[in-house]
Amino acid sequence: MLLEGKRVLVTGAGIGIGRGIALEMARQGADVVLSYYRSEEGAQSAVEEILALGHRAVAMHADLSQVPECFRLVGEAVEFLGGLDVLVNNAGVTLFKPFEEVTEADFDFLYGLNIRGQFFCAQRAARVMREQGNGGVIINILSVHALAGFPGVSVYSGTKGAIMAWTRALAVELAPYRIRVLGIAPGAIEVPRYYTEIKDYSAERMGKAIPWGRVGYPEDIGKVCAFLASEQADYIVGETVVVDGGLLARMAFFMEGFGET
Repeated sequence: MLLEGKRVLVTGAGIGIGRGIALEMARQGADVVLSYYRSEEGAQSAVEEILALGHRAVAMHADLSQVPECFRLVGEAVEFLGGLDVLVNNAGVTLFKPFEEVTEADFDFLYGLNIRGQFFCAQRAARVMREQGNGGVIINILSVHALAGFPGVSVYSGTKGAIMAWTRALAVELAPYRIRVLGIAPGAIEVPRYYTEIKDYSAERMGKAIPWGRVGYPEDIGKVCAFLASEQADYIVGETVVVDGGLLARMAFFMEGFGET
């Protein structure tokens, strides 16, 4: 029970990685507010699972591309929980589109949610944590796309790289207030959109490109997130932890067929 009694807000928690994080936080003893935009059904079912574990939980709708909505969400989460110890900034969108086809609207939408949403949720959460006087933890979810290039994700990768950079800067600024800021960069984590957006998706085939031999799952990220939010990770500050089964460690030449035995 790494997080017994902790009060946690997880954004983008109706589906995929965010939902997995919220459930693991509850398994580790936390009360949880889950925000969602489109995935109400998934968020509500997660709430039911958390309540069954004996912890408080509620799902809240929010459009985090709008700054007032960021402030409202954090405020209502604090009111429900009676304070805030951990913010997990997970809400975000992906876009696979050739560089020359990216529109101004595409650019504004991704940067508006992936960066602005995280930034202003963190700003309001940090204010609450400072006023409480007992510190806190802010965890920003980014991606291995912040660390390696891949065709068709120029805008998405840019947002994730920006998140990694401001995670470091914010960690230094908030450390004097005992607020730890961290990042998690997931690799290939199986989420519902894999089955709708990746042609002929196969977990087995994708797993062959990963040194650990399998695709990742939301609970893999949830476990790391729970650890980083706990007192056991007290001396980890400003770092981005890569959770990818060794994907980035493998040389690109290998994946292109060179060096295979």
